[in-house]
Amino acid sequence: MTQINKVVLAYSGGLDTSAIIPYLKEQYDCEVIAFVADVGQEAAELEGVEEKALASGASSCYVVDLKEEFVADYINPILKTGALYEGTYLLGTAMARPIIAKAQVELALKLGADAVSHGCTGKGNDQVRFESTYAALAPQLQVIAPWRDWTMKSRTDLLNYLASKNIPTTASAEKIYSRDANCWHISHEGGELEDPNCEPSDQVWTWTVSPEQAPETPDYVTLGFEQGVLTSVNEQSFSPYQALLTLNELGAKHGVGRIDIVENRLVGMKSRGCYETPGGTIVNAALRGLETLVLDKSAFKLREQLGLEFSHVLYDGRWFTPVSKALLAAATSLAETLTGTIVVKLYKGQAVVVKRASANSLYSEAFSTFEEDEVYNQKHAEGFIRLFSLSSRIAALHKQGY
Repeated sequence: MTQINKVVLAYSGGLDTSAIIPYLKEQYDCEVIAFVADVGQEAAELEGVEEKALASGASSCYVVDLKEEFVADYINPILKTGALYEGTYLLGTAMARPIIAKAQVELALKLGADAVSHGCTGKGNDQVRFESTYAALAPQLQVIAPWRDWTMKSRTDLLNYLASKNIPTTASAEKIYSRDANCWHISHEGGELEDPNCEPSDQVWTWTVSPEQAPETPDYVTLGFEQGVLTSVNEQSFSPYQALLTLNELGAKHGVGRIDIVENRLVGMKSRGCYETPGGTIVNAALRGLETLVLDKSAFKLREQLGLEFSHVLYDGRWFTPVSKALLAAATSLAETLTGTIVVKLYKGQAVVVKRASANSLYSEAFSTFEEDEVYNQKHAEGFIRLFSLSSRIAALHKQGY
């Protein structure tokens, strides 16, 4: 390994990255610059983060506002694909990693750094997501992953290490859950969730009310889309980020967006996590509802296939790859007609599409009515069915010896 003079660390202000700053200085005798990505996490996470970084030994700390770019250039394109990892997970952690790592690399190159570093553990998916981005955008930068190198194994070890360096921290050994938040979602792992046979306690959930405690009266929210992109909420125009915040508030009020899953990590093990994605659940339901109105059978099937494939591309940290670019382009093409208005009913943890309207609608009451019509000749179905089932007919005749 060549000499490292300057490292840019993806810094959160938490226990792990607070310990990484002095560790890097000690191991590499280098300057450490803290990089903080503002992707809409809770305000408390960013409060005093610069002071924490400097107190831990960083030479400087850069807090980069990525909120609007995150929603406009990452969340919205991903929504067009319909990606749901293993059928349920709206990929909140995975979709934030590419923009965070990209901004980190850009800062490292701007400041002339030799290396980048992160606080991801050797058990998780995020190490792959960060380092795949580094490799795609700046392979010349060295990568330092302390959790794969140092001998510390626990929160107590980290607390003792910081104490030995006289570095203050507000963290404690009693932390129960591991959480990750951005404007799209918050995830919860650890504690009783490590037993998949244990129901999550009330203290797991932090954003949404319990569906049982949600209002007895539903709310109806109207979402306007243009080419698959959310442009208005209740007939009010918002920036992409502000629209999501508005839906987060509405969804959280009604307990919308909670899931409890056991997922397959990229590194081979299973993990159990609880996720809250209130606004995302609403907008995803609405966009899927608009698709049912506008896309024909073949187009809808292709979009479903794109969503399945892209969920793995994104989860596995392959955002900056040709296959990702191709899948996103295909989804964007399919979304060209997804312009319309959707009404979603929010009630007791559910977000249900109840009204759909689009100038591009393929729904025709004249054709689909159960009443008398003058546009559809039912006799035509006989020939269609005969040709559609012809291969089955031939196979059966062959089997019977005809």
